[in-house]
This record gives sequence, structure tokens and C-alpha cells, in this order.
Amino acid sequence: MAVQPEGTPCWADAMFSDVEGAKSFYGDVLGWTFGESSSEYGNYTQAYKDGKAVAAVVPPMPGQEGQSAWCLYFASPDAAVTAQKIRDNGGTVVMEPMQVGDFGTMALASEPSGAVFGVWQAGTHEGFEAISVPGAYAWAEVFTREPEKADAFLPAVFPFSAKQMDAHGPEHGPEMDFRIFNVGEDTVLGRMKMTDDFPPEVPSYVNVYFAVEDCDAAVAKATERGGILRFGPMSSPFGRFAALSDPQGASFSVIDLSTTEGDMPKLTDVS
Repeated sequence: MAVQPEGTPCWADAMFSDVEGAKSFYGDVLGWTFGESSSEYGNYTQAYKDGKAVAAVVPPMPGQEGQSAWCLYFASPDAAVTAQKIRDNGGTVVMEPMQVGDFGTMALASEPSGAVFGVWQAGTHEGFEAISVPGAYAWAEVFTREPEKADAFLPAVFPFSAKQMDAHGPEHGPEMDFRIFNVGEDTVLGRMKMTDDFPPEVPSYVNVYFAVEDCDAAVAKATERGGILRFGPMSSPFGRFAALSDPQGASFSVIDLSTTEGDMPKLTDVS
């Protein structure tokens, strides 16, 4: 796959204190196999589905132990320029752009409401080798209690156009506030306002969806292996999906893109 256009989600990884446990869990739930850990790069270990790179797991660096979480990286032609745009628009650069051998340059940041994300300037590693097939990345949403902050920030940093979902039907519930962001004609990201259903201690975060052949089977496997079902399974016009936490507390979602139900919602351009 070629280098992704700027602003396109291009990679995902997560830090786990128990990497072997994470490999076993995701191997079972998503069918991943794992490459050799790269000691030169902090035992960074790539995950593969059918021989194609789809994500990575890594142990925490000393002093960085904390809550496990999936991190989504957005493609950038110049990580230093993107980092400056992040600062200029009220975000925080958590980790300054750092070259990773000849693979590329990474940075970590948070948008103004606190959701953490990554920036990836591709070198030899161009990111996902497969998307939207079972076991691979499919979609992501920024969950935030302060949508106006995220909505101003995201298109200021990345070349996004936005559309707001007209969510006024009974099927959406009364309060759903959902926006999508496009790069050109491609829809690349969603933004969901967090409701009171979320415990107050849950911060803003990026929810990463992995595609599966069968949502219910994936949920059964995940819960059998110690994961926790947070929401769903639920059928939607986009697919049948469920939100989970893995045994180490990292949130993720699974979606069967082939099982759809209902009409696509109306979207309104946001000027």
C-alpha cells in the first residue's frame, strides 16, 4: 500500500505490561500472528493477519507503565509541521517527533479535550498493509465530552472536511451528536459526543475498530478470554459492532462490515 494521504489513519499500536498475554488474547480474538520482537526498538512486535501487518504491541518503557490503550496514528508528510499545527491549535505534543530508524518518524499528541493520538511520517514503514478485512483496522472514532473543541482542532491540523449526522430519529436516541471527517472523498474518522453513559473518570479517547467475520463470535471469544463487553453487539447501517475492553483494560471495538441493518443516516456538510 502506498503512503496514505495526510490525515488518514495509517497505523495502530498499544502498550501492554503483559505482551505475551496481549498476543495470546488478540491472536484468539482477531486471528493475529506476531513477528519477532525488535529489541532495537523497545521490543516492538508487529501483528499480522494473513501475512499483512495490521498493528503492533509493545511493552512499556521503564517509568511508562500505565493504563493500556490503543493509539491510532494519522499520516503526515512532515511530522514536525504537524506537531507545530497541533500546538498552534490548542493541542498538546506529548512526545516530540522522533525518527524510528528508516521506518519513519512518529509523534504523540492529544487534542484539546484530551484524546491521545499519534502522527506517523512514513519512511520504509507505510502503515497498515490491510484494512477493512477481518483482523485488520476498519474505523475509528474520537469519543469526547467537548465535541466543539475536537471539531475545531481536527480540521485545523489535518486536511479534513466535516459532515454532521442528522440524528433525530428514534433509532438514534435523542442526544446522539456524531460527526464524520473526510480526506477528499474518503471518510476517515468519526467524532462521538460522550454521553452520561460513560463513567465520569473515562477520559476522551480514540476508539479503534477492528474488522471481524462474525461480531457475536468475536465477542464470545473475547469475553471467554477475560475481555469485558462494554456495548453491543448492535447492528447498524455500517455493520454489526460491539465495544470491548481487553483483559489489560485497553478499549477497542469489533465490527462485522458485512452484516448491516437500516438506512444510512443523512449527513449535512459543516461549513
